[in-house]
Parts: sequence; structure tokens; C-alpha cells
Amino acid sequence: MLRIKKLDIFVLKSFLLLFCGTFFICLFIFMMQFLWRYVDELVGKGLDMNVLAQFFFYSGLTLIPISLPLAILLAALMTFGNFGERYELLSMKAAGIPLLRIMASVVIFSIFLGGMSFFFQNVIGPKAQKQLWTLLVSMKQKSPEVDIPEGVFYSDIEGYNIYVKKKDKDTGMLKDVLIYNFSDGFENAHIVWAEEGKLELTADKQHLYLHLYNGEQFENLKSQSVISQNVPYRRETFKEKHTLIKFDSEFNMVDGSFLDRRSDIKNMREISVAIDSLIAYGDSVGRAMHAETMQLTYKPAQLSSSDSIKLQKEHITVVNVDSVYNSMTSAEKLKTVTATKNRLSSLASDWNMKSYITQNTDSDIRSHQSDWHKKITLSLACVIFFFIGAPLGAIIRKGGLGMPVVISIIIFLIYYIVDSGATRIAKSGGMNIILGTWMSTIVLAPLGAFFTYKSNKDSAVFNADMYIMFFRKLFGIRISRHMFKKEVIIHNPTYKEDWEVLEDICNSCEQYARTHRLLGLPNYIQIFTNNKHDDVIKDINQKMENTIEDLSNTKDHIILNYMNNYPFLSTTAHKSLFDNRWLNLLVGIVIPAGLLVYLHIWRYRIRLDKDLKTIIKTSRDIQEQIKNQHLY
Repeated sequence: MLRIKKLDIFVLKSFLLLFCGTFFICLFIFMMQFLWRYVDELVGKGLDMNVLAQFFFYSGLTLIPISLPLAILLAALMTFGNFGERYELLSMKAAGIPLLRIMASVVIFSIFLGGMSFFFQNVIGPKAQKQLWTLLVSMKQKSPEVDIPEGVFYSDIEGYNIYVKKKDKDTGMLKDVLIYNFSDGFENAHIVWAEEGKLELTADKQHLYLHLYNGEQFENLKSQSVISQNVPYRRETFKEKHTLIKFDSEFNMVDGSFLDRRSDIKNMREISVAIDSLIAYGDSVGRAMHAETMQLTYKPAQLSSSDSIKLQKEHITVVNVDSVYNSMTSAEKLKTVTATKNRLSSLASDWNMKSYITQNTDSDIRSHQSDWHKKITLSLACVIFFFIGAPLGAIIRKGGLGMPVVISIIIFLIYYIVDSGATRIAKSGGMNIILGTWMSTIVLAPLGAFFTYKSNKDSAVFNADMYIMFFRKLFGIRISRHMFKKEVIIHNPTYKEDWEVLEDICNSCEQYARTHRLLGLPNYIQIFTNNKHDDVIKDINQKMENTIEDLSNTKDHIILNYMNNYPFLSTTAHKSLFDNRWLNLLVGIVIPAGLLVYLHIWRYRIRLDKDLKTIIKTSRDIQEQIKNQHLY
């Protein structure tokens, strides 16, 4: 029986508080990004607040599904990062509660959010998307506000170009006005100049009322042909002139039926019906094209009656086209070539049009299939992003808006690039549509499982020291010793025993250097067939570390400085790569890999020879210091 415990309420409450904030932040960012794409077409049109409110409302509804995964990722990172930073997660684990049990309540809530995302995409999203696109088209078609600038031609009023040299902002009067009226056609242009003018909008907001004072009007006489060299014109001088210009400034909602072919305004059932219809239409077009092709391929040549009778009399079954063409006159050849060229051009145009129809149909089918699967993948992203964010927060143990935000942005960018790139390729036909749409899920789902597994096992995936140690080991980089005088010394070193051990270490190093040619090229076959450990070097290293540990209690600064010269001895790097003999043989057989390993081992043998000499010299120096200070 499922029981809700205080731990579940605590974890869920902590997550919900952060989720609410991150969701509205993500939604606001996506809405601003969406608005920025259309800001140039919407600014300056005097749109009412009601229209703008509808725009933001519908755009917000359509962007909820894409905002949810990022909000869940960021909230999960911050929640479990805060738990780790405040050692609350450590306390829960110390109480015997595994990480998956700690995440249980939030996992159920993430699944609920994924279901809500699917509901929005399948039920609310298509309706909101249609309203949004209808609103956008209507906003684009709305006439802009009349705001004629100074010193440039204003052409936003259809059929007119207006130039104003200066404007009086207090009275609204226009100075030195020049108007080109092309409403009756370019050949019958009217040119009007006035010293002053004023532009007003009529009460019905359907016309502009233009008042002009002290000016002249020029126009061509309509009875004259425009191709004549001298075109008479009429000139009119006026003190005051008034005219109406048709200008609809009202916002009119267009009919959104033209959007019915779009796949993003349909739910899954409607998309499935549309796909079946498009496939049936494409098949019918394909069958018609196939029948026409077969008819063109096997249709017999059309011959005149006289030619047919002549062929039958002479019992000719095969016609040599080249001979017939060569027997023609020059005029007949030209006529035949021209007719053939026209026929081929007509066929090419016809087939290009049919090819466009089939390609457009295939593109519509792929677009519908992609949007059908997108409703599922975007819902699953809510759950996948939680299983990425929560384990990452438990691993990095950093809360707040610093590291979690950076990691969230990086992961979401990877998701967005993979998803948009693969979907675009799939819609173009370069990839299977299902594979392309599910590519982001295929990439991120294993990543979420990996992080969840590592976090549940308390693995230090993002421990920098672990990676530093790995690369140091890979490239053979060692750290130096740092021996310092201890503030409190409980046991003094046994100098006599240490002196004797150092003597034994020096003798062992000298003996090993004589019996092993470390500076010479090693035997290639022996390296990849001998998988035994080097017990001598291991014993030398053990004795050296024990002696260093005992001498670290000394008060003599010179001995401490000498001990800093001791290297960290590698006991296996100069031998075979693996303990398994067959793996060594396999690496040795693969020549490129075996050669690299061979050179790598030779390098460590040279370093071991240098280390042995350093150990001998350092040990002798310490022995000499012990003897000089009479420490035993």
C-alpha cells in the first residue's frame, strides 16, 4: 500500500517551490524569444491591448510544452543540489533511504507533468496554435500607423509616396510637402506640392483626410499616349485643397481556414487521418504518372496514311530513323528538330510540375508524421530531464542559480541541437522520420540512466581530483612530496633501524639496476608474454614508504628536506600492460597498438632507472645526516 510520508512531502514541497519559479522564468524567456522573431512586423501598427493580450496568451499556451522540460531540469538540479550542499541528502542516505526512494514523489509529479504536457500538445496546443497563427497573419496585414518621418519618402500608404521636409510637433502641420499619387497607375501619376499640409484620420478609420495649403498639382493628360515623345500635362495652382486617401487602420481578423493544411494545428487523431489522406492522394498521383509513363513508352509512332501504306507494301518492320532524317531537306530537318525540341520542353515542364507535386506531398506526410511523434517525445522529455537533473544535483551538490543554471543550459542546448537538427534532416527525407524525431530521446535517455545509476551508487562522476589523477597516470605525471615538521610528535624515529633499512634499500636498488638493463630496448616478445609482477620493485617501494613514514617524525629539517627528493615509485608501469596473458598477446599482435605500448613501457623503464638512482642518492644523504648528527 502506497503511503505518503513526511519525507515525500518535504522533497515534493522543496521541488514545487523552485519549479514554479523556474517554469515562469523559462516560459518568459521563450515568449520573449518568440516575440523577437516578429517584433519588426508588429511594431508601429497601433495594436490594441486586447490584441496584444491575445498574442501573449496564445503564444504562452503553445510554449508551455517546450518550457516544462527545461523548468523540470533546472528545478531538479537546484533542489537536489541544495539537499547535497546542506548535507540533507547525506542524512537521508545515512538513515538507509536510497536515492531512488528519495526521488519517488518527484518522479510521480514529473510523470504527471509529462501527461499534462501531452494534454496541452494534443488538445489545447493545436487550437492555440491555429489562433496564434491567425492572429499573426492578421497583425501582419494591418496597416501601420501614419507617422511620416522628416526628410525621407514615406511609402506605407498604398499607391502614395509622401515626402515631408519638416514637421511641427506642437500643431501637427507638415512643411514643404511633396506627394506622388500612383493610385491611377504609373502612367497617370499625380504630383502635388504644398507649402503646408495636415493629415487626419476620419471618424470611421477607413480614410485619411489630407489638407493642403498654397501649392501646385501636376498630372498627365489621360488622352495622350505615354509612348509619344511629348506628353502634355496639366498644372493647377491652389490656395487650399482637400482630398481623401483610402486607408483602413482597423484591425481585422482574417479567416484561418487557410491554415488547415498545417500539421501543428492538429491533434494526433486528425494527424493520422491527414496522413492517410495524403498517402492515398500521393498513391493516386503516382499511379496516374505511372500509367502516363507506360503510355508514352509503348505508344506506337503516329504515321501518315501514305507512309503506312508504303511500309506495308515494302514489308518494312523496322525504320532506320537516321536514314529517314538524312533523306530530309534542310527545311524538313529544321521543322523536325524544332518540333522535337518543343515536345521535349513540354514534357520536361510537365514532369517538373508532377515531380513538385509528389515531393510536396511527401514533405507534408513527413511533417505530419514528425509532429505526431513530437507530441510523445516532448512529453517524455519531462521525465528524462528529471532523471538527468536530480542525479546531477545529488552528484555536484551545488544549489542556487550558479552551477545548476550553467549545466541546465548546456544540457538543453545539446537537446535542442540534436532534436532540431535530426528533425530537420528527417523532414527533408535524409533520415527515417521516426529515428530523426526520436533522436534526442535516444541520446538523452541513456545519459539520464547513467547519471541515475552513478548517483545511486555515490559515484564521484564530477570529482575533479579523480580525472586529474587519471590523466596524470595516463601521461606519467607525478606529484612531488611535501614533508613538513610536525607540530606534535608522539613517537621519535628509530634512526638505527631506519639507517639499516636505507642501506638495504640502496643495495637492492644497485642490485636491480645491474641485473636489469633498464636503459636498453626491452624484449618485445617478453613484454607481451610475461605477465608476472615485479616483486623486487614492490618490496623496495614498501620499505621506502615505511621508512619515510617513520622519519617524518624527525625534528631535523635537513632530513625532511632530503625526503622530499624521494619519488613516488610506480611498481607496474615498466612491466606488461595487463595481468591477463592473452590480453597482452592480443595487444602485441596488433602492431600499431603494441608498438605504442612497447614505447610507453620503455619510457617507464628509463624513468625507473632514474628513480632508483635518486633513491640511492637520497638514502645516502639521509644516512650521512643521521651519522653526522649522532642520532643513533
